[in-house]
Formats: sequence, structure tokens, C-alpha cells
Amino acid sequence: MKKKAIAMVLTAVLTASALAGCGGSSSGTSASSEAQETEETAEEKADEAAEASAEADAAQAEAAADSASGEPVEIQVFIAASLNTVMQEVAAKYNEEHPNVTITFNADSSGKLLTQIEEGYACDVFFSAAQKQMNKLEEDGLIVEGTRANVVNNQVVVIKRRDTESEVTGLADLGKASSIALADGSVPVGKYTRQALMSLGILAETDDVSAYTTAQVSEALGGVEISEQGNVSQVLTAVLEGSCEVGTTYYSDTYGHDEELDILEFVDHDLTGDVIYPVCQVVNSEADDAEKAAAADFVKFITSDTAKGIYSSYLFDTDVE
Repeated sequence: MKKKAIAMVLTAVLTASALAGCGGSSSGTSASSEAQETEETAEEKADEAAEASAEADAAQAEAAADSASGEPVEIQVFIAASLNTVMQEVAAKYNEEHPNVTITFNADSSGKLLTQIEEGYACDVFFSAAQKQMNKLEEDGLIVEGTRANVVNNQVVVIKRRDTESEVTGLADLGKASSIALADGSVPVGKYTRQALMSLGILAETDDVSAYTTAQVSEALGGVEISEQGNVSQVLTAVLEGSCEVGTTYYSDTYGHDEELDILEFVDHDLTGDVIYPVCQVVNSEADDAEKAAAADFVKFITSDTAKGIYSSYLFDTDVE
């Protein structure tokens, strides 16, 4: 009887142990399965992200390839007038690798170009002679994100024809001239000239120096005759043709005119501030994918070391931030 009771107890203990063992195994298996499922889900998401990234890279590479050697495509590039000469060479260099891309330039004052873009003119790339116009374009939401960049710096100079006499030595005695070629305040070189005159105390302090009219500048200079010009190239022409005794233009615009012009003063950046030229890709709703890809690629080339070498040869300063 005692043996039978002991056997029954042992049986109960063994059964309980077996059940406990089964219970522990079930719990461990469940936790292990959940961890495995979590790991598999993370791996799947990582694979999906990698696949999406690869597809994006492939699409970008395909667009770049199309831009380089695909079907003919034309892009509209708006450039400040002072960039007209140098950008012809930049475009020619770019076309050596991208012969299918036709680059059509629209060169004028940055202020006029901005107005045209805001009015809906088709434009893929904007290369301005000042930050003011680029800032406005960004405020309007017309810059493709991540494409804005500073490219070169320039310097305002006071010039005259080499074969003419002048008492003018620079901005400080600009009023001694019989006539001056001066861009209006909406043109960057006109704005920078007014800024320098204000820094010298010739023009009174104001928040918006570009608002000074040509008549007001003339009055501040003692009533001298001023011929208002629509862009920097027109200022240069007015002096070269002899219709104005002196004028203010950019150092880069004197390129190729060494024998015709005298530079009376290199206006210090302390008076004008830096003359930075920014570039960007413009939001163009009318452009197809090929045009957008070509525009993005050309913006990259504009900021490349190859292009910077060209700018330097045309008297631009490429040491910018």
C-alpha cells in the first residue's frame, strides 16, 4: 500500500514537471518567433528602402545620360549682362560633353530678368549679378530646392576712354566729369555704385539705396549730367563710344578693352559690399523631364572647377563662399 502511494506521488511529480517543461518551451518559442518576425520586418523595410534608393539613383543616372547623349533638348538660361561674354565659352565647353543640349541665353540686367521670370517667361536657369534678385526669386518659391549657389565675385570700377582727358580720379570726385554713364538703381551695378556713394557720404543714408533716382544722384554730385543706362553693358558702350566721359561698370566688363579703357578706380568692397553672382535652377512647369535634367546638369557645370577656370580668365574672382 505504501509502495503504491509512493508510485502515485512520483507519477504526479513527473507529470507536473513535464507540464512545466512544456509551458516553458511554449513561452520561449513564442518570444523567439516574435523577435524573428521583427527582425524579418526590419530587413524587409531595409530592402525596400535600398530598392527605392537604387531606383532613384537609376532614374537620376538615366536622366543624366539622356542629358549627355540623348535626344536634342533646349534650355533657357537667363544671365546678367556682365556674364554674356564668359558664358559663351562656358556653354561651348559644356557642349563638348553634351552636344545634344542647346543653351539659349537671355542676357540683361538681373532686375529685368527677375521681372520676366515672375511674369511667366520660360526659364530653366537664372545666373544673377546680385543676391537681391535671387532672394526675391526664392521668396516667390521659384527656385528648385538645393540648386542655389554662389559662383563668383566681381568689383565695381570707374572707367574712361584712354584717349580722353578727365579730372575724375574715382567716385569721390565723380562730380568733376562732364557726363557720367550710370545704370539705374534696379541694375546691380547701379545699386552697388549708389551703395558706394552712400558709404562715402555723398548720398544720404537710406534702407534701400537702389531707390535713389538718377536725378537724385546727379543732384548729390553737384548737378552733373548723367546718362541713365539699362544694364552694365550699355554703360560700357556709352564710355567706349565717347558719349559719356566716365562710367561705373564691373572689372570683368573691361576684359578685352585694355587698349581702349583706363580704370580710374577699383572701388573697394568695403564701400560696395561683395558683388556676388548666385545661380539656381528655376521652377519651370512647362519643362519636360529631359529639359529639367539638362538644366540641373548645367547648373552643376556652372559651379564646377572647370567653369571656375574660365571665369578667372575673364577677370572674375572665384574665391567665394
